[in-house]
Order: sequence, then C-alpha cells, then structure tokens
Amino acid sequence: MKRTQEEIREQSETYQFNLYKRYPLVLKKGRGARVWDEEGNEYIDALAGIGVNNVGHCHPKVVEAVQKQAGELIHVSNLYYTDEQARLGEELVRMSGMEKVFFSNSGAEAMEAAVKMARKYATKTGKTGPVISLENAFHGRTIGTISLGREKYRKGFGPLPERIVNTPVNDIKALEAAIDDQTVALIIEPIQGEGGVVPVDKVFLQKARELCDRHGVLLIFDEVQCGIARTGKMFAWMHYDVQPDILATAKGLGGGVPIGATMASKKAAALLDYGEHGTTFGGNSLASAAALAVLEVIEEEDLCGQAEEKGAWLMSELRKRTEGWDCVKTIRGIGMMIGMELTFKGAPVVEKMLEKGVLSNCANDYVMRLLPPLVITREEMEKVLDALLTSVKECEPVSG
Repeated sequence: MKRTQEEIREQSETYQFNLYKRYPLVLKKGRGARVWDEEGNEYIDALAGIGVNNVGHCHPKVVEAVQKQAGELIHVSNLYYTDEQARLGEELVRMSGMEKVFFSNSGAEAMEAAVKMARKYATKTGKTGPVISLENAFHGRTIGTISLGREKYRKGFGPLPERIVNTPVNDIKALEAAIDDQTVALIIEPIQGEGGVVPVDKVFLQKARELCDRHGVLLIFDEVQCGIARTGKMFAWMHYDVQPDILATAKGLGGGVPIGATMASKKAAALLDYGEHGTTFGGNSLASAAALAVLEVIEEEDLCGQAEEKGAWLMSELRKRTEGWDCVKTIRGIGMMIGMELTFKGAPVVEKMLEKGVLSNCANDYVMRLLPPLVITREEMEKVLDALLTSVKECEPVSG
C-alpha cells in the first residue's frame, strides 16, 4: 500500500534526531538534474545534494557500476587489498597532482585526517604554534573540524582542541602577522562554500604558499565542495597554480555514494605511520567502484569544460538580469559554484523557489547558492534563473 508524504514525514520526525529543518516534500526518484517526489511532482535540483551529484542523479554509468559491484563484493575492510580501491587511488593521484591517497567516508573525515597529519607534524618537528584557518570557514561538524570554523558551529561543544587561530580571508598582512616558524599548518578552502561562495584571491593563495614554504608550514586545502570538476577544473587549486601539501575532497567523488579522500605529497603522507590512522568503511569496494565511474564520466563528458562554460553563462545572465537591482549586492563564484548575495535573508527565497519547482539553498543567511549538477541543460538553467529571480522579487522587502 502506497504511503502518503505526510505519513513518511511523521515517521521520520518520530524516530530520528531533531537536527534538520527539512522542507515538506519526500523525494522518490532522480535523473540528471531533476528529481520527483512521492506524488510525482517534478523539481529541478539546483543544489545537487549540496554539491554531491556533480554527474547528475543516477547517472547510468554510476548506476551500472554500483549494481555490478554490489553483486560481487561490497565490503571487506582495509585489512585486505581490492582492485577497485587500488585503481581509484591511481586515478585520483593522476587527476589531482598529488602523490598519495587515504580514503574515508565523508568530507569531515577527510579533513580530520588532514588535521591529524598536522598535529603529527607538530610532534615530529617540535613546533608549538597554532594551526591557522580562515574566518568564516566551514570544514565539517566533528569536534576537530568545528574548532577550525565559524563560531555558530562551535557554540556549546567546548572544550575544543586548542592552538587554532583564525585570520581574515584575503588579508595578506594579517596572514603574514599570524605565521612564523612555530606555525604548524594553514588550512584554506579555495572557495568558501557554506561561508557564502567566497573565492580566495589568487595573490593571497600564492602568498600563502610562499609563507608556508618560508616557515616550514603545511598548506592544507579543503576541496570537499569545490573539488571534482565543480569549478571547471578537476580541483580548484588548478585555477590558482598553487598546489597544497595536503588536499581533502569528498562530496562529488562518489556520485551520491559516501566517500572521502585525503591526498598528500609523499613527504606529508609519511607523517602518519602504520596504525596511527584508519577507517573501517573508507574506500570500500562499492564506494570505490562508484567513484571510478564518476571520474570516468567527468572525463568522457568533459564535465570540467561544461562546468566552466555553463557557469560563465549563468553568472553572465544573473548579472545582466539583475542590473540595477538594489537587493542584489554581488554575484560571485567559479564554474558551477555560484553565489548571489542579497541585502535581505534568503530563506524565504528558497521556499518560493521550491513552490516553483526548483530545489535551492541559502548560505551564510544572505547568499543564494547555486550548485546544480554539471549535466544540467540550458533549458533547465533557464528555469532555475526564472524561479530564482522571480522569487527574489517576490520576497524583496518593501522599502519605506
């Protein structure tokens, strides 16, 4: 017997932790850039599962890979080798420019591994200074990662790990003042996602690399959201020609199957000895098979090129169609990671867009964040733009 959406929502609220403010629809099916709810209503997904479904929902190659692997071997732990994980490691090294990979299950775990590497670096070198991260950052929701980021996520969870310092984004003088020979690591999102789609300046990143080299500081990039073709390059660091010592990624890697990866230079990877870190599920056969299929699709369909072209068109159209709008402060982003900052809070805009059949998101309260699947069509992008701009005007506070 088919259940109603209300019954499913009620069951979820009854038996699950009350942690999410969910929108009142129950999603059932997805294909490409579209999803459908239990009642058959269609929506365009301009959020891609928060930057996860880069190759679209249920891409045929990913579905085929998962189905095939599920019938052969799903999980055996990291006490044994598997062909899928071995091949995925090589592919990621080839595509990322890094040299070694550690697999986990999520972006937060990928960043936790990076932070543990930094702490081990401090132990081995005798450094007593801080780990530096940027203001307004978001690196995950574990105790370790919330200690690096915004105050709103730290409240009520102390005591947190010590020796962590925040400096302003794109402020070279502040960074120079904060870094010295005792500093352990500098952690940067090349494009802050949760913080409101804020790209870091190329000059700032280049200076960061220079300062890290001068003072023997590990440079760590969090590309959990901006990696895996999202910005028009496989990894965002490639826009800046600034390669980190450690690189974390996750969201878009598995096509919806949970997987994270911490990549590093050989020197940085050697900081962790046997048994000093690990995971039960990380990079298991099912997740690795899904990720291999995702990487194959990205190359075969030139999704980096698509992200660059479509993102440029979207930002151009947004700027053109909102010219003279007092309620739009700025439009920024790289590739298909786009933010439109409003003068008023964007939560009502998200709700209006949902009514018009578009799934969207507001980051940092005021920034409408567009993270559509990279396979989205021009027709679908037009519908997203129409829904966004109409909703903004409907929600804009009346002045006077």
